[in-house]
Amino acid sequence: QVQLVESGGGLVQPGGSLRVSCAASGRTFSGLAMAWFRQAPGKDRELVAAINREGSSLLYADSVKGRFTISRDNDRNTVFLQMSGLKPEDTAIYYCAGRTSWLIGRKEGDYAYWGQGTQVTVSS
Repeated sequence: QVQLVESGGGLVQPGGSLRVSCAASGRTFSGLAMAWFRQAPGKDRELVAAINREGSSLLYADSVKGRFTISRDNDRNTVFLQMSGLKPEDTAIYYCAGRTSWLIGRKEGDYAYWGQGTQVTVSS
């Protein structure tokens, strides 16, 4: 079993930056492909970014390319999402997810492990 705990969400002004983190425990973190999803009010959960086990393969939603960066530290069992150039439409609950595969998953159903989510609000 894997436990994922997000942190770092909050309120930020448009154009600002924020980094959210996800700490993993309970299983060898380096064996997990990881991802960040988000869900805005009234909308489906969507993939934001994903990273493979080694950190050598990355995937981003078109809406965040060039603004968000996913990374991981396997020594610290943590995955990060650095967000810059934030827009009001980035407002959502951000969820960390993991899967026991060397392949990146693109869909919500590809991931077995989920955190509780952290709220990111972009507003002036």
